[in-house]
Amino acid sequence: MIALTLERTPRDATHWSTRAMAKRSGLSQTAVSRIWRAFGLQPHRSKTFKLSKDPLFIDKVRDIVGLYLDPPDKALVLCVDEKSQIQALDRTQPVLPMRPGQVERRTHDYTRHGTTTLFAALDAKSGEILGEFHQRHRAREFRRFLVTIDAAVPAELDIHLVVDNASTHKTPSIHRWLVRHPRFHVHFTPTSGSWMNLVERWFAALTEKQLRRGVHRSTRELEAAIRRYIDITNERPKPFRWTKTADEILASVERFCHRISNSGH
Repeated sequence: MIALTLERTPRDATHWSTRAMAKRSGLSQTAVSRIWRAFGLQPHRSKTFKLSKDPLFIDKVRDIVGLYLDPPDKALVLCVDEKSQIQALDRTQPVLPMRPGQVERRTHDYTRHGTTTLFAALDAKSGEILGEFHQRHRAREFRRFLVTIDAAVPAELDIHLVVDNASTHKTPSIHRWLVRHPRFHVHFTPTSGSWMNLVERWFAALTEKQLRRGVHRSTRELEAAIRRYIDITNERPKPFRWTKTADEILASVERFCHRISNSGH
């Protein structure tokens, strides 16, 4: 038996949408397509969004953007977060490599071989990564990673940490540790504002370039693959460049709020 896989392209999706709309409205498919093009409508596409409800949103945006665009002297800005529950996945059948005229092929199903959690700190200026693995994702493990950061950064430098609002970053034990280490300064991203933490962009690259197409038969293999990617990153680090000012971000949010407030919903 030969199994055929059909891929629907965006053009195919538009075709089916225009045909359905033409049938519902009584217009011709050409007329519907012409109207959509005239008004820039693309009903087959959608995006997600979430506005932050953080009462300190403006202050936090200005604080973190200020760190990126004008970092303090004699200090290191580290974007810190955890990528938890990374799964070691093995395909149920061998991956068929790319050949002339044929893309790489792999099965849609997989076998799980455990999980690991990566704690990572991205140097906002140099683009270098400091990483550490733990089996669990608790305040205890986060404190251990803070100890690792403390040992890795020269003693004469202050450390500014950009972190999200996860509960593991705000426990009494973490607060006590920070009090005992006054060179650490914590800057929290706004609620629902993890996009402001640059290490999230590095996590996305890790997933796209190393994890999604990888085959890992154990957590040991998975962690070794991630370490290789960290080494590659640190051999030729390329920092992410923050381009928008706080005023530009806030103005964009304001325009978006006006648009959805007048939408009639």
